Amino acid sequence: NPYEGHPHLSPLQAEILGEYVKLSRALKSLTALTRKLNESPNDALLLQLRSLERQMGLVLTLFKASVWSL
Repeated sequence: NPYEGHPHLSPLQAEILGEYVKLSRALKSLTALTRKLNESPNDALLLQLRSLERQMGLVLTLFKASVWSL
């Protein structure tokens, strides 16, 4: 805790400010990780989406064929 033993703060104030420091570090870490995830595409997710796109195309084709057969 960087505020521990500060002459102008009570122990409770120093502890609270220390918790804010921990929270700030955690949020900075979360922000950095989020940026990293957003900057680079997830290859596994892209492959799954391509597979889903092919399957949806097949479903659409079968649906159109069944409508035309009526």
